[in-house]
This record gives sequence, structure tokens and C-alpha cells, in this order.
Amino acid sequence: MERNLALEAVRVTEAAALSSARWMGLGNQKAAAQAAVDAMRRAFDAVPFRGTIVIGEGERDEAPMLFVGEDVGSGDGPEFDVALDPLEGAHSVAEGRSNAVSVVAIAEKGGFLPVPDTYMEKIAVGPRAKGAVDLTRTAPQNLQQIADAMKCYVEDLTVAILDRPRHVDLIREVREMGARLKLIQHGDLSAAIATSLPESGVDVLMGIGGAPEAVFAAAALQCLGGDMQARLRPRGDQEVERARRRGIKDVERIYGIGELARPGHIMFAATGVTDGEFLRGVRFFGGGARTHSLVTRSRSGTVRFIEATHRFDLSPVY
Repeated sequence: MERNLALEAVRVTEAAALSSARWMGLGNQKAAAQAAVDAMRRAFDAVPFRGTIVIGEGERDEAPMLFVGEDVGSGDGPEFDVALDPLEGAHSVAEGRSNAVSVVAIAEKGGFLPVPDTYMEKIAVGPRAKGAVDLTRTAPQNLQQIADAMKCYVEDLTVAILDRPRHVDLIREVREMGARLKLIQHGDLSAAIATSLPESGVDVLMGIGGAPEAVFAAAALQCLGGDMQARLRPRGDQEVERARRRGIKDVERIYGIGELARPGHIMFAATGVTDGEFLRGVRFFGGGARTHSLVTRSRSGTVRFIEATHRFDLSPVY
């Protein structure tokens, strides 16, 4: 059942990606996001399980669909917790930029840290640097530790960082260490996952980004053998209070990968909406489209890249 459920999750992310990709470059972020939500909701109805959303599109009074606490699935079969983002990178789709993906992570009950929609400071690496990250250290100290673990020079590392004003000092420190720097406009989730895919060319993700994306990244990295740490960086008292309502009392706590996504039965699926660090975006052709997805499970460690051709005369049109 778990193996089948992982592949069902890919169908769900494919549906959201196909629907939202129609809005690429059209400047309408809201329409792209809503298209992904609607398609993902319909696709979930056919999945034979009982899922409860623990990380979703918002609280019950903030989101019309796929809110935290909502049930998804057909209602038959095993119970799981679900973390999802129908369109991670809605800005990217609206502007025709890279690294937009549709994501679903599934775990046994209590498997995900219920983070609020705020920011988190993160550091993520692949399997070769597992155990070498520590947010109590400075960025230069972490880079040296990572290089030592990977048996290379700091100058050999490629570090991905979101290109934001808040990262001016971090970017300066990385440059002073001599590490190669990859500044990204959007999509630190894709960059975090890329650290565990050798062909991606990304070794480390550093910086502050979305808290839900930290949990998605942890779920994927648990399956891929990577490592990460994160801590909340709320943007005001309102977000601190929101974290406390979700059961997080210490907003300064540093979370390891096993606290963000508990080891056990984790399934992770992502489909590219626009071209990104490790997935290609949706390609439309007359009467259909092609998608590129990743699916993996923590129990087996198997990583599958799935290229699918969808014929709209035979398949559901999302």
C-alpha cells in the first residue's frame, strides 16, 4: 500500500503542475495558485487513503481549500498526515521564472513538525556531509566542516542562497571563504533537495526562507539521505503567537532533520511547473503535455524520476 500511495502522490502533483503551468508568464499569481489548488483537490479525491493536512494553504478561515486540518483522500484505507504545497513558487509561474514545483509529502501520524506560515533559517546538505551542519556555528565554520566531511576544499563547494537583502552579510561571508555561490531568485525548496542529487551541482543551501518549505525539504532529504537544521525566524509578534498556537513554545529552538520530519514512513513527490534545479517544467504540445517528477520513500531509499506524457483526450484535463 505504501508503495502504491507514493505513486498516487505523483499523480496528485502532476495534476497541480499541469493546471498551474497554463498560467506561466501571464502575470496572474492568484490564478496560477488557485488552479493548482483546485486540481490537487480533485486528484486527491481519487487516492485511497485517509489524509489529514498538517501543513497546507493556511488555517481553516484563511483558505477555501487544502487548509490545515482538512481531510483529503477517498476516506478509505490507512491514515496519514499530509504536508502539501500545490504551487511552491507562484511568483515564479506568474513571472515566467524558474524553480516552481508542486509538492506533496506524506508521513505517519505526527510525522511532521506543524510549523506556521513564517520564515525559517536553514542549512541543508547531501549525504556526504550528513552530520556536518550546525546552526550554532557561523557560516564560515559550517562551510569548513562541510568541506572536511566531503573531503574537498571550501573552494570546491557550491552554495545556494536566495538573493534577498536579508542575506547581504551571509553572501559576503560565503564569498570571503572562497566558496562558489549560486544566487537564486525563488525556490529554496528545490535548492535544498538539489544538495542530495550529485548531478545538480549544488552542495549546500543556506539562508532564511519559508518554514513550510523547510519541512518539505526535510521530508525529501530523509528519503535521499541528506541532512539539515532549521530554526524559526518569525516576522513579528503575530507570527510568534501563530507558532505557539501550533504547539511550538520555543521559537529559538534549532530543529534537526528528524524533528522536522520524523524518520519512519515518509513519501515525497514533486512535479516541476517551471524549469528548476532538478526538475524540468511542464511542456505543452498539441493535445497534451509532458511532466517531470521526483518520487521517493524513506523506507526503501529508492529515487525515481518520472517523465510522463499526458494525452488530454484520454486523461483528466486539470
